[in-house]
Amino acid sequence: MPLSILQLCAVDFTVQNFLRPLIRFLMEQGFNVTTACTKGAFFPSLEKEGFHMHPLPISRSMNLLKHASSAMRLYSHLRKKKYDIIHVHTPIASLIGRSAAWLARVPIKIYTAHGFYFHDDMPRVKRLFHINLERMGACFGDFIFTQSEEDRQTAIREKIVAPDRIVTIGNGVDLSRFDPDRIPSGEKQKRREEFQIPPDVPVVGMIGRMVREKGYGEFFTAAHAVLKEFPETRFLCIGDQLKSDYDASKKVFLDIIQKLGISSRVHFAGMRSDIPELLSILNVYTLPSYREGMPRSIIEAMAMGLPVVATNIRGCREEVVDGKTGYLVPRADARALANALLGILRAPHCARGLGEAGKIRARKIFSETAVLERQLEVYEKLISEKGLKDRR
Repeated sequence: MPLSILQLCAVDFTVQNFLRPLIRFLMEQGFNVTTACTKGAFFPSLEKEGFHMHPLPISRSMNLLKHASSAMRLYSHLRKKKYDIIHVHTPIASLIGRSAAWLARVPIKIYTAHGFYFHDDMPRVKRLFHINLERMGACFGDFIFTQSEEDRQTAIREKIVAPDRIVTIGNGVDLSRFDPDRIPSGEKQKRREEFQIPPDVPVVGMIGRMVREKGYGEFFTAAHAVLKEFPETRFLCIGDQLKSDYDASKKVFLDIIQKLGISSRVHFAGMRSDIPELLSILNVYTLPSYREGMPRSIIEAMAMGLPVVATNIRGCREEVVDGKTGYLVPRADARALANALLGILRAPHCARGLGEAGKIRARKIFSETAVLERQLEVYEKLISEKGLKDRR
């Protein structure tokens, strides 16, 4: 029998949008991979794709009773299946997963920090609370992957984990898929027609769950300012609110848009799988998020040759080179965001230069294959350390 791995996260949205390449890669390497998370709308398609899915409800709220129930169910599953490795993702699932795996004596416990929940602008007491949660989780684990180098350095500085038990794996995309030269002009025309956007009208877009911390409020306020100078501009929102989201609702954002009087210029694409085609109709990509790990959407946009405006936060500032591939603006600053977007829209020639530089950077640094290989290297190191027989 091959070595068995459990990939654990809170919701199947994470599996669908972030973990599929890793799971598929590990299966190709000969591992027996099971994925556990809350059963949602993506479960059937993931199973149809050949993934072994195990339903395990994990709440994304702070309900301790629900977390205790999830931990007991996971512990029972781990004892029954006797996995060799558990690899956990997302903050709450990482705490539940590593503690239950430690009790169940799973040999190898790995955590990928897709961006620590705490950040520099968080109130001191709240920030310290979340740092201590990360310290506690690390006590039950064997190794941590971070997507950004800044997160790795922060984890060491805050004494979350020893320097030899953490590594930066980065983030990457399938560069053969995110290639503007491979998108037929007919596909671009289809997407514009879908949203009734005229051919020569500039489009600014962003991708993200429809929650406050993704910066949608600032995005719409900045859109209002941009429209004063470029009244035909359209703004495309790719993403939606998940049932498990408790940050804000789409209705709140719709109310903001209506109050600003920009409803006719904002389009909602919802959850989509045709991201390269949607990015191909944009002139500018933006991500005014409050907190990120190493956002894949920025890499996708750069690979598609788009100038990027993002907030100057961990992760984003490792991807965007300010003034060379786009611009970095302060967090929660709608005016600065609007000014950066306007600067790009006013100078199409410079915008093309920023986009081309971003495309070169994406192809040089952000390869999905390299990220997967880095993780496999640590897997094999831990397998050797734990004395597990590699049965692949």
